[in-house]
Amino acid sequence: MASIMTNASALTALQSLNATQKALDTTQSRISTGYRVSQASDNAAYWSIATTMRSDNQAMSTVSDALGLGASKVDTAYTGMDSAIKTINQIQQKLTASYGQTDASKEKTQVEIKALQDQLKAYADGATFSGTNMLSVNSGATATSAADVKIVSAFNRDASGAVSISTIDVNVDSIKLYEAGTAAGVSKGILDANRLGTDGSVVASASAPTLGNAAAATDTYTVSSLAIFSGTTAASDTQIQQMMNVVDAALKSMTTAATKLGAAKSSIDLQKTFTSSLMDSIDRGVGQLVDADMNKESTRLQALQVQQQLGVQALSIANGSSQSILSLFRG
Repeated sequence: MASIMTNASALTALQSLNATQKALDTTQSRISTGYRVSQASDNAAYWSIATTMRSDNQAMSTVSDALGLGASKVDTAYTGMDSAIKTINQIQQKLTASYGQTDASKEKTQVEIKALQDQLKAYADGATFSGTNMLSVNSGATATSAADVKIVSAFNRDASGAVSISTIDVNVDSIKLYEAGTAAGVSKGILDANRLGTDGSVVASASAPTLGNAAAATDTYTVSSLAIFSGTTAASDTQIQQMMNVVDAALKSMTTAATKLGAAKSSIDLQKTFTSSLMDSIDRGVGQLVDADMNKESTRLQALQVQQQLGVQALSIANGSSQSILSLFRG
């Protein structure tokens, strides 16, 4: 039936052209943005997952920065500890050389030992990075131990969506060289702790020796202030032997502390590598969810452009069919 009120062919052609135009708009959007899913209306589930993963990746980028800062703190402490170990070895050598010396020679050696002790303090005080010093600390008037240094190492999200932070902890109390805290029972540092002259073990209370006397089993020394000559009196050889015991025990503790710092640095480096790899993995995962396949979209664009042209042609033909009705009324 020929009708001038309803052109079914034109309506069909128009619907087809509209569908083609909508698909063309979608393809052009994917090409221009690079995303197959750029907003929630494209695919709500994929968009939600991708948005959460991107947020996690930004948090892990901050974690990577924190690991870099933590590595610098540990490196600074290790450098100070390494320099202190070399210096305390020199003190050990001075003590060994002073054994059996005359009082005059011990007086000269004491000047060298004092200079080395001052250098130890300078190393510890200077090992500061971003306000953090693990070697020379002050726990205050109430704390009995130094606070651990916590380095953010990971951002975690469990299956329920709850987030948490993991840290690499450095126990400052076990590696500090000096402690300026005044609280009762505060644990002193490796170099300012009271140590028994017999074996170098740390004790709570001091029992200062009288220079020149024979060594006593209860005599205590601190590496930071031990002296083989004071005033006009020189230490006896048995007292120097005890000082050597104390310095040797402190050296062992410092070596252990340096090992702990090295282990912490190794853990930080491993975590930095893992975090970087994890961020790359998340980027790939997000890409697989929402990125557009440009090869596919390019092919689809060309096909839709042809369909659009054909749709316009079909609509033109459908509209032209109504003109044929006029010929029915011509004489």
